[in-house]
Amino acid sequence: MMVTAQNSALIQTGIISDVSGPVVGIHCEGELPALYEALLVPIDGGFSALEVQHHLNPSFIRAVALHTTSGLKRGTPVYATGAALSIPVSQDCLGRVLDVFGKPLDAGPPLLCDENRPILQKPAPIFEVKSPSAILETGIKAVDLLCPFVRGGKTGLFGGAGVGKTVLIMEFMRAMSSLHQGISVFAGVGERIREAHELWREMESSGVLERSTLVFGQMDESPGVRFRTGAAALTYAEYFRDTLGKEVLLLMDNVFRFVQAGSEISGLMGRMPATVGYQPTLLSEVAELEERIASTTAGTITSIQAVYVPADDMTDPAVSAILSHLDSQVILSREQAGRGIYPAIDPLQSQSRLLNKKIVGERHYRLARSVREALARYEELQDIIAMLGMEALATEDRQIVHRARRLQRYLSQPFHVVEESSNIPGVSVPLSDVLDDCEDFLSGVYDGVSEESCYMRGSMKEQK
Repeated sequence: MMVTAQNSALIQTGIISDVSGPVVGIHCEGELPALYEALLVPIDGGFSALEVQHHLNPSFIRAVALHTTSGLKRGTPVYATGAALSIPVSQDCLGRVLDVFGKPLDAGPPLLCDENRPILQKPAPIFEVKSPSAILETGIKAVDLLCPFVRGGKTGLFGGAGVGKTVLIMEFMRAMSSLHQGISVFAGVGERIREAHELWREMESSGVLERSTLVFGQMDESPGVRFRTGAAALTYAEYFRDTLGKEVLLLMDNVFRFVQAGSEISGLMGRMPATVGYQPTLLSEVAELEERIASTTAGTITSIQAVYVPADDMTDPAVSAILSHLDSQVILSREQAGRGIYPAIDPLQSQSRLLNKKIVGERHYRLARSVREALARYEELQDIIAMLGMEALATEDRQIVHRARRLQRYLSQPFHVVEESSNIPGVSVPLSDVLDDCEDFLSGVYDGVSEESCYMRGSMKEQK
């Protein structure tokens, strides 16, 4: 897809010297265009976009193509735009599926917008930023109890392939729309076309799409596009926050692919790799994106980011770089998924910095700790149970195991977004009901209830 020039009086900055994959070498005369400035190259009656990535010397730069380089040739003039890539923004973006340039991917009409915003912006001034101080209820039992989301904060969903990150993100989008009447902006970074199409249709059928904007940089596109998809989605989120004063949920799937795209660009530019082969600019690139996600006096941006964990290794440098910016960490466990517990949230590793007495209250804090202690004791005793059986345990430990097993199954939950495939109606459970149920489990009220009765259900109140 080509882009059109917004400025009819474009100034030529140089000519194409060489093309190597998505990297375009440009010989310039006069002042060099700034790093990350968007450049335009005429091709097939339109313009192909480039982004400046490297100043080699006073007359030569390298840029990464944001479109295919097919058809580009030496000697073609290159025009400067004087700014980073810009996208059209307006309230008409809601309900639309867009690419990183703001062009429709849903076969709908072009956006009619009066304002264009650069996708690269500085973070909000520190005096305008509001510190996160409250939790955002999601209706998901395990999340609200053990690792509550921070309103205006950043949450990461960490897990390997196939443990349910995308399904969990879709449920959060539904919760934001139905429970909080907010706006969702979804960034599909390196998404498979099949996944993007399924997400679009499922959101359309569930009625969530009309309060959402979807931005996709697909897997088959240039690394430059995949690298800027998150920035484009964040620009829409900032517009909804600042101009419309809305509560915005920004979802990114998957932040690891953003890091991968940056690594590809770094390698193409000939930079020396750093730890485990990642780009030397890894920490600064992650920080430039994450620091823009903030709540201000105008509105709130709450971010939920899926993070692929290579080989389930939480010490991977990319994972560590992302972790340092987060307020809550939801760890998805392959072991939980193997037990059939969905969402496959690891109750012992997942955590939130807002889970303290001053913010969630004494009762919530005490019950969350008690549930974790019971589940942790059950994990400790599993080897003994496997070797010697339940009869070898002391009476107190046997009671803890029975209650922990019921709690483990209680923390599973059917989701609305997978009702068609699971044939189980989705449920949303208020936090007050979750706290009441957990208190009853721990005090023995449900000791006579079968484990199957606790599995894949909402509140336990109808069991009384």
